Amino acid sequence: MSTARTAGFGTGALSRAAALVHTLLTVEALLLLAAAPGLAGLFLLAPDPANLPLAACCLLPLGPALSAAVHALHHRSHDLTDLHPARAYARGWRLNALPALKLWAPLLAWLTLIAFTLTHFSVTGLPAWWAVLLALVGAGSLLWGAHALLLTSLFTFRARDTARLAAYFLFRHGRATLGAGSLLLLTAALTALLTEALPALLAAPLLLSLLHSGRPVIAETQEDFTA
Repeated sequence: MSTARTAGFGTGALSRAAALVHTLLTVEALLLLAAAPGLAGLFLLAPDPANLPLAACCLLPLGPALSAAVHALHHRSHDLTDLHPARAYARGWRLNALPALKLWAPLLAWLTLIAFTLTHFSVTGLPAWWAVLLALVGAGSLLWGAHALLLTSLFTFRARDTARLAAYFLFRHGRATLGAGSLLLLTAALTALLTEALPALLAAPLLLSLLHSGRPVIAETQEDFTA
């Protein structure tokens, strides 16, 4: 009976919950540490549209940090006796930092251009419907970025292939796209209503939710686009 209890240790519901909390806290701490230089600069910037390019530069380290976090959460253990979230995060950062940056940097540049145009829209002389169109393009770009984050973090594709697959899955798996959209809306609401620091502090649970909503994307990629 003692042997049975020992073999079962770490596999019960309470142990799985403890393992999840430990993993989330560890990944959150490592994500904030990896993105700290940029986030520190971001919080020092005044909320002025002229600072948008500087804000984009500050956000550059966030892409690889998020990718490593997704990798670590996807490969997390449910066994309290076999937890290595820090090792999984380090491996994810080592494997995905450059691939993630290849997609994250252009996306940031594109979103910065859209945001700068919208904040200076009155001087463009364009009709009002252009502002709506730009906002929709920006939202679609963020949704594309959510799918690209999953693909970059969990698979090894060329950047252009990842970009194409992310665009393909936008419409192929509408439920996954809606799930990503709801998380983006939640993040925006937390930032606008409370503080911009809160989404950063809740990044690990938000990314875990993104993994959950993106399971159809992950499954189809494994089945149809990997050897």
